[in-house]
Amino acid sequence: MKSKITQNDVASLAGVTRSMVSYVINGNSRSVAPETRQKILDAIDELGYRPNVFAQALSMGSKVAIADRHIGIVLCNAEMFVRPYYAEILAGIHTAAHEKGYHIRFLRFFEELNNPVLFNQLINSEEICGLLLIAIDQCLKNDEDWGLIERIKKQIKQIVCIEWQAPGMSSVSFNRQEAAFQVTNYLFEQNYREIAYIGEADQRVIGFKQAFIERGEDTSGLYIDDAADMASGYEAVKRLHQSRLALPRALFAGSDEVAVGILRYLHEQGIAVPDKTAVISIDNIEIAGYTNPELTTMNVQKRAMGFRAVEMIANRNADQGDDALTLLLPTNLVVRKSV
Repeated sequence: MKSKITQNDVASLAGVTRSMVSYVINGNSRSVAPETRQKILDAIDELGYRPNVFAQALSMGSKVAIADRHIGIVLCNAEMFVRPYYAEILAGIHTAAHEKGYHIRFLRFFEELNNPVLFNQLINSEEICGLLLIAIDQCLKNDEDWGLIERIKKQIKQIVCIEWQAPGMSSVSFNRQEAAFQVTNYLFEQNYREIAYIGEADQRVIGFKQAFIERGEDTSGLYIDDAADMASGYEAVKRLHQSRLALPRALFAGSDEVAVGILRYLHEQGIAVPDKTAVISIDNIEIAGYTNPELTTMNVQKRAMGFRAVEMIANRNADQGDDALTLLLPTNLVVRKSV
């Protein structure tokens, strides 16, 4: 039977001390020369060495040591796996975790945490040192859901809400209201006055209306329809088209995915963009540069949101209560050919 490979075996093969091997394995290798670090990594690869996390924790005197560099992720639902916007956020999380020597302990959906066995197994300081809650506002429907948030807050000290904000919790997001305000003002500057909004019914609607009010424009006839993805964007613009003789001169989509659905419908109906109807949106996901015509959109720093969230936990800045940190990343308009 093959004996278990130890740190001493790695040290012997690499020609270094055991303490140097320990530094590299535990992510504390700043004082180790790059060539020495590479020798150790090569030895680990050749021998197939696997760290014993429980032994490492015991050597540090606490089970919590196992969790010291482990982060949990909770998503609203499984649909986020196929949404390019959230895929970029997750990519940012992964990049930051890799660079800072952190590990993703688990990735779960919010509803799953209603299972008390799973909750007690995962949401505790012996499993993770921090927790990332991505777009959970989309699935907070009742007092029980908010009660679950409160239970999470009591168990984990370092929590970051990504792409949403909650009272007393640290967060990384963008200002939805301000982004929508800027988009609507841009349309005014391009001499569009008849504008309809199709998108998420959140702060973006407030920003849309705010632009009209501040310019003294009439808000009584504003058209606003809820949509969150390509399919609902398609159906929403179809309803709008069927309800009047002609579409407004400009359509403001709350997200690029909604805009893609709108563009498909307009193409099917032979409605030229932007000659007959202009389309603008928020997000700047990759596909925005490949639609026909290319989509003008407000760029949101999606990868940076994920990266900065991990950074906040690594720096122990993700506090709660009065010490909660709110980070709003700036946005910028990417002008293409749909307006």
